[in-house]
Amino acid sequence: MEPSTMIDRRRFFALSLAVALAACGQESTPPDAPLHLLDAAPTRLAALRGQPVLLTFWATSCPGCIEEIPLLVELHNTYGPRGLKVIGVAMSYDPEPQVRALRERMAIPYPIALDRDGTASEAMGKVRLTPTTFLLDPQGQVVYQKIGIFDLVKVKGLIEGMLKG
Repeated sequence: MEPSTMIDRRRFFALSLAVALAACGQESTPPDAPLHLLDAAPTRLAALRGQPVLLTFWATSCPGCIEEIPLLVELHNTYGPRGLKVIGVAMSYDPEPQVRALRERMAIPYPIALDRDGTASEAMGKVRLTPTTFLLDPQGQVVYQKIGIFDLVKVKGLIEGMLKG
């Protein structure tokens, strides 16, 4: 390989690395989507900015989702009074009567939204597997994402950090 070709490759690599690092420093646009809440007025994810939001996509037929509900209830009861908003988002394929029945049976105290047309899932990166949980900071940026049952200790630590001020 000729020295000039090697220098050109090094320059290309350095420029590519600089562009990639610059892109990492830029914040992405916070996700937004309509939330069709059961027994409450519809809202948008963007309307919840200013407080941390734990958004979990779930299905009534998902064993892991059912197992996760007590963790979500704990977070809602512990941090809700301090500003955390916990919202369960039922997948588009989940019939509303089944969602309502499970909410009643499990005595879920936090709001439940129906993702009737998949818009909320789409806004969060096309959620396909449940449970999928997102923790958004008060600016609406995703700071934690987990497919499967989330890490309660880690999520509590992140929430505590957001609620300190």
